[in-house]
Amino acid sequence: MAFKSLRAFIDKLEQAGELVRIKTFVDPVLEIAEITDRVSKTPDRNKALLFENTGTDFFLLINSMGSEKRMCIALGVDTLDDVAKDIEDLFKKISSPKNGLIEKLSMLPQLGKFASWMPKVVSGRGACQEVVMANPDITKLPILKCWPKDGGPFLTLPAIHTKDPNTGIRNIGMYRMQVFAPDMTALHWHKHKVSARHYNE
Repeated sequence: MAFKSLRAFIDKLEQAGELVRIKTFVDPVLEIAEITDRVSKTPDRNKALLFENTGTDFFLLINSMGSEKRMCIALGVDTLDDVAKDIEDLFKKISSPKNGLIEKLSMLPQLGKFASWMPKVVSGRGACQEVVMANPDITKLPILKCWPKDGGPFLTLPAIHTKDPNTGIRNIGMYRMQVFAPDMTALHWHKHKVSARHYNE
């Protein structure tokens, strides 16, 4: 990953002319989704949008990876083909036969690069835990209602963490979540998904 924080990524997008800050109040109910839909479908104006006045205490960043250029910025590459080439080259080097100890040792830098892509378990508390709600209330976030006939507001791309109670194996999946109350949501997952299996266990 090319950035240590979302704030650093936002700064880079702004420096690259790929971010528009919107200071005027825009309602998360229908309005933000409508504006984003129009902007993302207009090639000459397709930018990441940072809504700074959502009627909540939180900003909302949207469309941050809605173009190839912004994806490249996020990944720290010039073209998306660079990522595919790096992975292909690495696997070719790893899978080719090695004739001696020196050749095997020469693989260490490539293996280190590969290891850097893997998720890490870090002890302690992350920056996301600097503010802890004693009584969690998800409705304090600027959660979008995207379409007039939606049943309510939805978190559309959340990272849902589950753990199998028998094996301890973890999973992170992205499942649309409908917000019902400050402390209640529904998850939309298919029965063949790993998180659904964890839930059934």
